[in-house]
Amino acid sequence: MTNTPREITRRQMMHRIGLTALAAGPVAGLLSACATSGGGGSTAEPAASAGGGGAATSQANPFGVKADAPLEVVIFKGAYGDEYATQSHEPLYVKEFPKAKITHQGIQAIAQTLTPRFASGDVPDVVNNSGTDNLDTGSLVAAGQLLDLTPLYEAPSIDDPSKKVKDTLVPGTIESGLAGDPAKPYLLNYVYTAYGLWYDAKLFEKEGWTPPKTFDEFTTLADKIKAKGITPYAYAGKNASYYQYWMILISAAKIGGNQVLIDIDNLADGAWTHDAVKQAAAAWAEIGKYMDKSYEGLIHTEVQTQQNQGKVALYPSGSWLEPEQAKDTPAGFEYAMSATPSVSASDTMPYEAIRAVAGEPYVLPAKGKNVNGGLEYMRVMLSKEAAKAFTEKTKSLTVVVGSTEGLTLSPGTESVVAAQSAAGANVVTWSSFEQWYKELETELRKQTNALMFGRITADQFCANMQKAADKTKADSSVTKQKRTA
Repeated sequence: MTNTPREITRRQMMHRIGLTALAAGPVAGLLSACATSGGGGSTAEPAASAGGGGAATSQANPFGVKADAPLEVVIFKGAYGDEYATQSHEPLYVKEFPKAKITHQGIQAIAQTLTPRFASGDVPDVVNNSGTDNLDTGSLVAAGQLLDLTPLYEAPSIDDPSKKVKDTLVPGTIESGLAGDPAKPYLLNYVYTAYGLWYDAKLFEKEGWTPPKTFDEFTTLADKIKAKGITPYAYAGKNASYYQYWMILISAAKIGGNQVLIDIDNLADGAWTHDAVKQAAAAWAEIGKYMDKSYEGLIHTEVQTQQNQGKVALYPSGSWLEPEQAKDTPAGFEYAMSATPSVSASDTMPYEAIRAVAGEPYVLPAKGKNVNGGLEYMRVMLSKEAAKAFTEKTKSLTVVVGSTEGLTLSPGTESVVAAQSAAGANVVTWSSFEQWYKELETELRKQTNALMFGRITADQFCANMQKAADKTKADSSVTKQKRTA
């Protein structure tokens, strides 16, 4: 993750890259029917005239990539770094096309760097659109600026050409990257991420503490931890309040079921004032009382370092945390993850339920010079060899089924696998509004901090978010999107 502030609003971005004008007409030289402002359609085969195409198609080269066509790759250099790309994914692509030159950029400020390039039409071929300063994919999809990935998923798998790529992925992977109306897959979410409360297993073992299974247990444990001079719970309010709103949304889904989150994504009337959201917000607000006000001014790495130093007991995050802190984790510290606590015995989902979804999005700009090469690069990423290399380098799981066979997993990853096993079918769904409606997401960050640091109540939090959602729904300049599952 990055601490780069989001300075570009959806409206500013539309103005800067000329999306209003772009949406009025087709984007030339791409797939035969790219997305338009209405969502548009897309062919399942790459156009022969697309950048980087022109070679004969075959089972080994399903997109007809020209052997010497250069490829430009931009990777978010955050928790996972970018060595997995430079040392594994890109060499595997060059192995297929030895004459191809790859230009690589590992950066953190994705939107700040790439927005001017989208405006000029000089875009890279592959983008890892992650971090705080990420591109507004909802607006880009509406303008036909991103490529429909249907051809990728329909292509033969590198590992087993008798199977399509889509049949080698963890269920829900493709669905998590849908956007537009009608919905189509524009994002490849590559990392299979679990979300929960992270702690030092060695510290908890030493003190005889057990991760809380209910919020009553949470406050009881927090009192014990506080008595030891340790902050029971903390997150970084300056740049990572979304870590905390994930916890609130997870709790809301566990209380009322996944439909609560689907309704939020769909801007359904009253979605944010649903009783499940109020209960979740109220429960977490009580935990917020154990945080010092100073945490609102800290960034994620500062809070994570405090946890490594034994100053913070429980920290909300995804399974990228362990690899992100690898260089700073002291000897004797052992990461482990637990599920979020249950609010009450009447919750729809059990304590064991966790949010485990495909994340870390990659996109292909529709005006890339090597569109076909971009599709092939993603196909390479979804091979077992590339996925295994990613897990070895980042200690994080991918969406490629069977890619961890033979690997020795880290303690934190082992705890994630155990949590996924315990959850079984009780999985909290993803949230799409974060990518669809960036102004709404930005408001949620502000309201989350206000709630957790005691400036507003749970009822006010819900009312404020409902007002923001209603504003988004009423804004005719915002392309509305919908999901059913």
